[in-house]
Amino acid sequence: MSEHPPSILEWAGGLEALQRLTATFYGKHVLNDPLLAPLFAGMDAEHPQHVALWLAEVFGGEDGPQGYSEERGGHAHMAGRHLGRHITEAQRRRWVALLMDSADEVGLPTDPEFRAVFTYYIEWGSRMALIYSGENPPPIDAAPMPRWSWNQTPPWQPSA
Repeated sequence: MSEHPPSILEWAGGLEALQRLTATFYGKHVLNDPLLAPLFAGMDAEHPQHVALWLAEVFGGEDGPQGYSEERGGHAHMAGRHLGRHITEAQRRRWVALLMDSADEVGLPTDPEFRAVFTYYIEWGSRMALIYSGENPPPIDAAPMPRWSWNQTPPWQPSA
């Protein structure tokens, strides 16, 4: 067993795996979903790539990639993209469900530890998007870029 577990990003399969996830999620599911498609009408063609960069930074650990922050402006930019969108709870739930379906479709790891921490972030992040999209959002510069880790359940690795 490794002395240090791999980052969530490494365990997921790297940026390439997240790019497959977001391409499938937005291209196949979101844009064809009657509840979500209106939220993403006029979506920039690069949006799936931007979200993949965001997720890579979130899941890359403290020393992981900083592509979203460097190219897009970090947490303040992401939070700002949700202001005034008035996302509903039904839309949030559909977004989460379709993202989880997409994770299965593209072959992200299915071990309980990965899926637990992945789902933890997706639930947290989608609820933050709901807050930022509603009335009286918190200041967009009030929070740092989120960095997710294994918390209490690092991935199981067989002994060497």
